[in-house]
Amino acid sequence: MVNLNNGGVSPAPSLVQDAMKRHLDFSNLAPTYTMWQVLEPQREGVRARMARQWGVDAEEVAFTRNSSESLQAVQFGIDLQRGDEVLTTTQDYGRMITTFRQRVRREGIVLNQIQIPVPAEDPKEIVRLFAEAITPRTRAILACHMINLTGQILPVTELNALARQHGIPLIIDGAHALAHFDFSLAELDVDNYSTSLHKWLFAPHGTGLLYVRREKIPDIWPLMAAPERMDTDIRKFEEIGTHPAANYLAIGEALTFHQGLGPKRKEERLIYLRDYWAEQLLQNDNVRLHTSLKPGFACGIACVQVEGVETNDLRDYLWNDHRIISVAINHSEFQGLRVSPSVYTTLPELDRFIDAVDEVARRGLPS
Repeated sequence: MVNLNNGGVSPAPSLVQDAMKRHLDFSNLAPTYTMWQVLEPQREGVRARMARQWGVDAEEVAFTRNSSESLQAVQFGIDLQRGDEVLTTTQDYGRMITTFRQRVRREGIVLNQIQIPVPAEDPKEIVRLFAEAITPRTRAILACHMINLTGQILPVTELNALARQHGIPLIIDGAHALAHFDFSLAELDVDNYSTSLHKWLFAPHGTGLLYVRREKIPDIWPLMAAPERMDTDIRKFEEIGTHPAANYLAIGEALTFHQGLGPKRKEERLIYLRDYWAEQLLQNDNVRLHTSLKPGFACGIACVQVEGVETNDLRDYLWNDHRIISVAINHSEFQGLRVSPSVYTTLPELDRFIDAVDEVARRGLPS
C-alpha cells in the first residue's frame, strides 16, 4: 500500500505512539488522580515548548482537537451582526465555509466568496482580489495559509496588512501549513492562527492548536462556556469537559521528532518528493498540474489532473488496482488528484504512482 494522503491525517512515529500509550496506561490506573492531578499539569510544559518553536508566548497557545475546532472557536467567537459581511475564497476548506453559512442561516450575516487563480503565482494579484472585495460592511476575512485542495500558499503577511489597514480581523486556516514548511508565527505577525497537529507535526490523532495574540483573547468567545475570570486566559478555549491527557502530552514527542528532522530539511524533502513525481508526469501532454512548482507558492501537496479522465474513476483505479491512496478533488473550478507524500515516502513508491498515472494518461483507464 502506498499512502499519498498524508495531508488528511498522518501516521504518528513510533515514539509518539509509545508515549501516548504510556500516558494512557498511566491515566487508567486511577484517572481522577493520575490523569487530572499528575498528567494534566504536564500539559503546560508542552505548551511552552510549542510556543517557543513557533516564536510566540505560551499564554497565547491553546490545545484543541483539530483545525476545525480551533477555527470555529474564532469563527463563532467573533461578534457579528445581521448584514455584516465575511470575505473568503471559493477554495477555503468546506467545513469552515459551512461554519459561516450556519451563521448566515441563523444570524443573517453575509458570506462573500471570491475566486482566485489556480495555480496562483502573483501574491499582489491575490491581495488585490481581496482588497477589491472589501466593502463597508466587511467585518472579517477568512484565508488559508495553505489551501487544502491544491497546496497553494497564500500571502498571509500581505493579507494581514490589508486586513489591519481596514480594521478587519483576519482568520487564518493553517491546517496544512504548520510543521509542513519552515516559518514562525512571530514572523507572520497575525492575530490568530488555527492548525491541526496530526497532519504535518505527526502528533496523535485528534490534536490541534489555536494561537491568539494575547490582547485579542478577550475579543473571542470560547466554543464551550468558560467562567468570566477566564475571559483573558487562552485556556478558555480548552474548556471542553473531560478529555484525555495522553493525546496532548504526546505532542511533546512529536515536536522532538520534528526538531530532530529539522524544519527546513523536512520542507526541502517534501518539495523534492513533490517535484520528483510531478515533473515526470508533466512530460505527458495529457497531464495538468493545478499547483505551482515555483519556490514559495507550494510545498509537499500538489493537485494533478489527467485530461479526459474522471478524477473519481482515477482515484478508484489507483486504489483497486495498485493499492495507492489519493484524494479526488472535485471543485466547481477544477478537478484532480491531491497527492501528499510524507518524509517516509520512498522513491520506489512514487515510481509506482508515476507509472500507473502515466499509463492512464497515455492509454486511458482500462475497461
